Amino acid sequence: MPSAQLVSPNLHRPGHSIIHSSLQMGQDNPSGEPGTAPVPAERSPLVVQWAQRHGVEVAQRLADAEDFADEVQRRLTPANTTDTYAKAWRVWTRFCADQGFPELEATRGALVAFVVWLLDRGRADGKGYAASSAGTILAGTVVELRRRGAEVSRDDQAQARATLEAAAVELLKAGERRGRGQAAAAEVPDLYRVVRACPDTFAGARGRALILTGFHYASRAPDPAGLLAGDVTLTPRGLVVSVLTGKTKHSVRDAKINYQDDPEVCPVEAWKAYRARLAADAAPRWSEPDAPAFVGVDRHGNVTGGMAPDSVTRAVKRISVRAGVPLGCTGHSLRIGLATTARKRGKDVVAIADQGGWARHSRSMNGYFQWVDGWEDNATAGLT
Repeated sequence: MPSAQLVSPNLHRPGHSIIHSSLQMGQDNPSGEPGTAPVPAERSPLVVQWAQRHGVEVAQRLADAEDFADEVQRRLTPANTTDTYAKAWRVWTRFCADQGFPELEATRGALVAFVVWLLDRGRADGKGYAASSAGTILAGTVVELRRRGAEVSRDDQAQARATLEAAAVELLKAGERRGRGQAAAAEVPDLYRVVRACPDTFAGARGRALILTGFHYASRAPDPAGLLAGDVTLTPRGLVVSVLTGKTKHSVRDAKINYQDDPEVCPVEAWKAYRARLAADAAPRWSEPDAPAFVGVDRHGNVTGGMAPDSVTRAVKRISVRAGVPLGCTGHSLRIGLATTARKRGKDVVAIADQGGWARHSRSMNGYFQWVDGWEDNATAGLT
């Protein structure tokens, strides 16, 4: 939830600024009234209708409520979603400039041309996007077009997506492989190498706890960045990590992490050691329950604040490079590592899904299992 509070709108204040601007759409405002607010083009006819049906004062209240709804949506939209939409719109504007198209005319032909352009030369460096990235940009562009009042029909959008999928197949047939592909899985030997490469410092203790706990609850980069110290509970049997999960519909899962037999790679011991160093080396406020669970540490050992997702990614990458691990333990590597390692050890699929916050029939989780089951459960195994 955003830190800024959502304040209910004053729907009963007098004033005709929104009505005035609706009635004057397309005309200059010579009066220059300071209270006159611009109205989105797609809403202006509706405001005029409200005024005709219910009078100016009621129309003003309804328009205020619309503004409030827009503000609520902005506040509650995750930052990464907002960034994705903003990037998509920048790409769309580059395309329109390149083709000489008006930005708010999302015709069938323009959308089809857009996806072909994305695959052909849409990136800023003149290269084509991977099909998955192009699909994300198309979806974000449609959202932004509609938000700006452009009409985008379902049929036109569907044809653009069908064109994208067909073109992606042709690229595969031609031998082109784009994108980074699936992240490599972190495995138990990698954990030993990473832990041993962490120095005996405050930052080193933080790094060990970050990676070992992250592996055991199948973390994404945003997960440890969103944790508060009070979200991690030490119990006689291990840790309970209350992770905010879900990309659109959020909930909290309590991931239980057992003590491990080897203290060197035990996430519980690593967490305890990190918290002890934090208490000894940093101001008491960083040990409070409402403080970030994982803090940034500068080269002098000073706390710089809570870690953001990008700083988590950089920290894990820096540690794995120092360890000489042949995989970048970034992105989903820890997450994939938990799933594949647990599957190899014969853990129940439902238990794995619950621990990592996957749906119990998740396609992505089952895709990770293919690395394991593709050999162990292969149809050719033991035939002769």
